[in-house]
Amino acid sequence: MATISEEISGSAGTAELEGDTTYVEGVGNIPRNIYKHVKSDPLGDLPRYSVHIVIQHFVTFVTFLVLAATGLALHYSGLWWTYYVMDLFGGPDTARLVHRISAAFMVLASVYHVATIIAGTLHKIIKKEFDIKRTQIPRLKDIQDAIHDIKYFLGKEPYRPKMEKFMYKQKLHYLAILWGTFVLVTAGTTLLFPETMATIWPNPQFAQNLARLMHADEAVMAITVVVFWHWSNVHLVPGRFPLQWVFITGRITREHQIEEHFLEYLNNLREIPEEREYMKKLLKEKGFETN
Repeated sequence: MATISEEISGSAGTAELEGDTTYVEGVGNIPRNIYKHVKSDPLGDLPRYSVHIVIQHFVTFVTFLVLAATGLALHYSGLWWTYYVMDLFGGPDTARLVHRISAAFMVLASVYHVATIIAGTLHKIIKKEFDIKRTQIPRLKDIQDAIHDIKYFLGKEPYRPKMEKFMYKQKLHYLAILWGTFVLVTAGTTLLFPETMATIWPNPQFAQNLARLMHADEAVMAITVVVFWHWSNVHLVPGRFPLQWVFITGRITREHQIEEHFLEYLNNLREIPEEREYMKKLLKEKGFETN
């Protein structure tokens, strides 16, 4: 495997990625499969999400469930099961009201998220702490990591790629959510305020028909993606089943971060003295050379 060199500033020094081990100054040689030997708290060991992200995710999660239940029941109102769902919400009229209130909360959560991202990014830029590698912005490395990961699952690579805070799958999830939210909010607003939106769209009747089609189809696609892709990748895969608590605690397990976000773990070694001491002690126990 080719040698990769990466600078890690601060007390953790320079990390040289060579083959299956990573040398970190002040810690030692870290094997790529060390995640199999670390202690991990199911509730999380290392920081991953801020309290703002946890709140935003929770609001989005709850409103998404309510929107999916009420929206599908109203759209497919002729099917037998929709009557039971609408009864849970007090009938069709109440279901419509609940759907619109939930949509408003989801929009507020989206605005909250955008404001947090912008403010947080500006704050980091001002403090000269902004690092594109720790963001959801797609990079060429994501394509390289995806190819490497496919080779790993096909048995062509001995270890998974050394990925950053957000891996390629998570960036795809995020982009899908951005697009889906934009389509649903735009189409939903067109349907909810036809007179106002008629002053914006060049062909109001066409816009209404298109919005009705896009709102329903995008909702079904969003439900499919969240249930069969996002939830399965996050919570149901081996090693994560039956649940990851990071969406509530904001903290990721040490085992998970080292396996799938190895480069972010190196950042934590630089920023968290206690983690450096833990890894140094573990390497000594396992018989690896340390400083």
